[in-house]
Amino acid sequence: MTDHILKSFTDAKNVLDNFMGNQSNIEVIGEVVSCFTEVLKQDGSIFSCGNGGSMADAMHFAEELTGRFKQDRRPLSAISISDPCHISCTANDYGYEYIFSRYIEGVAKTGDALLLISTSGNSPNVIAAAKAAKTKQMKVVGLLGNDGGKLKNLVDYPLIVPWPTSDRIQEVHIKLIHIIIECIEKNLFQG
Repeated sequence: MTDHILKSFTDAKNVLDNFMGNQSNIEVIGEVVSCFTEVLKQDGSIFSCGNGGSMADAMHFAEELTGRFKQDRRPLSAISISDPCHISCTANDYGYEYIFSRYIEGVAKTGDALLLISTSGNSPNVIAAAKAAKTKQMKVVGLLGNDGGKLKNLVDYPLIVPWPTSDRIQEVHIKLIHIIIECIEKNLFQG
């Protein structure tokens, strides 16, 4: 068991080291921070969505912005598409594929941004959300895994963790979420 535990830590470290070692990832993170900062400066909102553990990460992202991360500051406009009534209504009436896109169509506006989280990059409902956001001329960020899937070509800012299993991908995704929020706070409140 000890060997398995150590291998899990080693795998996690290697995935993070590999991601950090790609300079283009660091540059894209900076672009994402600038994009989100500008959206918030212009009184826009950042929406977020994903399935399963990625939905939990999307919720975590939004609550850190509306609540508090490291600083006492005003709340920032962030909305996780995770309302169970909306999801069950839309899934029942239109199909699960539309649970995120219909929310974007109904609530988001031009000048807002969308954070998509998908470890496969191929979730049909997340793909539909990307397309709906593009129709509204929103900027779209993708936290993705594997090879980025279909979403890598549908987002403005792809951040791809090239690993075959969701657990290691999600570990880097949550790190990215924390870094992005920390940098947004720095831009807006320590400028």
